[in-house]
Amino acid sequence: MNSVSPLSTAITASNDALLQLCKAGGDMLRLQVLRVLSRDAYSVQELCHILDCRQSGMSHHLKTLTTAGLITKRREGNSLFYRRTYTAAIADLAPLHDALLSSADLMQLDLDQQQRLEQVYVERAERSRAFFAEHASEFGEQQEQMVAFNVYGHSCMELLRSSQPQGGELAIEIGPGEGAFLAELSPRYAKVVAVDNAEAMLKRAGEFVNQQGLGNVDMVLGDSRDAQLAPNSADCVVCNMVLHHVPSPADIFKDAARLLKPGGLFCVTDLCRHDQSWARDACGDLWLGFEPDDLSEWAVASGLQDGAAAYLAQLNGFRVQVRQFIKAEPHTFHTPSHSA
Repeated sequence: MNSVSPLSTAITASNDALLQLCKAGGDMLRLQVLRVLSRDAYSVQELCHILDCRQSGMSHHLKTLTTAGLITKRREGNSLFYRRTYTAAIADLAPLHDALLSSADLMQLDLDQQQRLEQVYVERAERSRAFFAEHASEFGEQQEQMVAFNVYGHSCMELLRSSQPQGGELAIEIGPGEGAFLAELSPRYAKVVAVDNAEAMLKRAGEFVNQQGLGNVDMVLGDSRDAQLAPNSADCVVCNMVLHHVPSPADIFKDAARLLKPGGLFCVTDLCRHDQSWARDACGDLWLGFEPDDLSEWAVASGLQDGAAAYLAQLNGFRVQVRQFIKAEPHTFHTPSHSA
């Protein structure tokens, strides 16, 4: 009986993977899907809307891209979301894998496609704003259902003190909630800016700032791209328990990288991936947490490097990741081939 050698098996697998990559890149709609996924994760329904394609056809193209290892899927509540895969399954094919992604980034969506793409984000953002406008007064109670501030706040501040012991000139907190972390930042930075696009939540944070007498904290009603936030100005940008509420977590990383000085820190606390879908309705979550690699990939694609990290034990069924990412100094900065 003839046996197949391990080398022969490896060659066959590599050849099959090469064929799948070439097949995946040989269709305009599939390239457009890769282009759209350069920004974030989308459901089948969202991709159909953006690219004006029937669901049966889109499902076929997504299967082809998944088989080629260019995208991956995961369940968020009752929906499947697709996102890019930045690491090739076979190392020898990484140059082709990366070239397909970077080449797709060069494609231009037509005006209608761009408008429908932005519409998806507007709808996501509106759902989040509407939730916080209605439930701002219950925020603390809702947060307690998941992970209370006193559980993760100390860990985040400890890492920040260790990495930036002297503090700095400017700290920006994206989505300050009820303001508790602003009291930690205020004594250590000459100026602190709190930015939130939910007016009701910003008001609650402002009331906390006034009660605590934090005279160096400014409140900005807007998002991480607000014109009042100057590029290359912040020593640190903080984003605690916010990513799972925002339409595009990957965009927050890009915005943080733009706002930070070289050597500055992006401090992120958020939930690890979980399956507790009740959090969507009870807490206004758009995403059911994130794999640690999700954050690392978004960071690298934005020109940030992995820094210190801490992982807190399961709490009420949730595991929390406390992460830091560093904006590279000019002489070490590079943009990966797969960045959007």
